[in-house]
Amino acid sequence: MKALFVQLALSIIAAITMMTAAHAEDTVNITRDMAVAEIPTETGTAEIRRNQDRENRLEGDWARTSRPCPPFCIQPYSPAEGVTTIGELELIDMLKDPEIMVLDSRTPDWFAGGTIPGSINMPYDRITERLDELGCEIDFDGWDCQSAKPIALFCNGPWCGQSPSAIRNMIAAGYPAEKISYYRGGMQVWRLLGLSVTKPDS
Repeated sequence: MKALFVQLALSIIAAITMMTAAHAEDTVNITRDMAVAEIPTETGTAEIRRNQDRENRLEGDWARTSRPCPPFCIQPYSPAEGVTTIGELELIDMLKDPEIMVLDSRTPDWFAGGTIPGSINMPYDRITERLDELGCEIDFDGWDCQSAKPIALFCNGPWCGQSPSAIRNMIAAGYPAEKISYYRGGMQVWRLLGLSVTKPDS
């Protein structure tokens, strides 16, 4: 009787272990060791995770592969000398760091349609007017950016010129290239990976 009880207990443990392993295989994590990234924002903590629907597909504008060029030309890997191009994991690490600002450089209509949690909208065509928000000071010769913050910029994807344009204009205005990171994948690749998207008013 005792041997039967032990055998039953071992069978139950084995079944639970198999179910747990099967569930773990079904989970869509960000990395093997990270299911969720917690991002500090001005309104509290935001979470970044991947869509758990294994059948999820891109739709609408995000599923398009062929936009006319110009203006929607494939962008170079690096938009300017000295700028660091980054991927999703590096961007998530930057979002976790309160000393770094992550800028959505798209126009407000694109931003309103959904953005990366924790990012701030600074449209590419207005960004050089707002360098004071990034640690620069205005002086007689333009901007003094000796105390500029480290930043990362993104836009809609590898075909979007808004971030590269913003980056080049910022550097021309005096922003140090070595303090700029460029997330080239942008919203299209972010969405392709099923990562969290937030609406600004939510």
